[in-house]
Amino acid sequence: MYTVFGDMLSGNCYKVKLLVQFLDIPHRWVHVDILANETHTEDFQQMNPNARIPVVALGDDQYLWESNAILNYFADGTTFLPQDKYQRAKVLQWQFFEQYSHEPYIATARYINKYLGLPKERLAEYHGKQAGGYQALGVMDKHLADNQFFLGTQATIADISLYAYTHVADEGGFDLSAYTHIQRWFRDFETIPGYIKMARENA
Repeated sequence: MYTVFGDMLSGNCYKVKLLVQFLDIPHRWVHVDILANETHTEDFQQMNPNARIPVVALGDDQYLWESNAILNYFADGTTFLPQDKYQRAKVLQWQFFEQYSHEPYIATARYINKYLGLPKERLAEYHGKQAGGYQALGVMDKHLADNQFFLGTQATIADISLYAYTHVADEGGFDLSAYTHIQRWFRDFETIPGYIKMARENA
């Protein structure tokens, strides 16, 4: 059985939880409190020297970190990762977009607000993330006007990567009401068998 170290308030961890639920992969979930510096312990950094979640223990002292790498590992050989070379590259294209043009704005703004409580010393940074976030949302909404999912009619890990932080973008100050194609995509994504909601507060 795999062990996943993460926090269900984190979009990057939620990505992994979604996929293992969709694929019905047996796993054990271990909560990690990043605000209590639990990723900075010696034991944790033996799993991930970059001191970030999520991390998956694969067995035999093998560990995998970086959420999108984990998604690619688990999705291999399933419908969530196409076998066609071009289509696989398109999945990676959207995952790179998520990490470089989406997550640094939408996820960071959410972290400043949701995790840190919007402290005054980071208020300017928070507001500075809005333009980039809205630009990413615009790219997504335009693409989804002509596509049910990011690669057409089949949901892939590209959708999982982008859904995780987009559907809670309001917690980073983003108004999604004008993005009708994203809203439709949310509804379609949430009908995938095994879908589980993201925790909005830690238990």
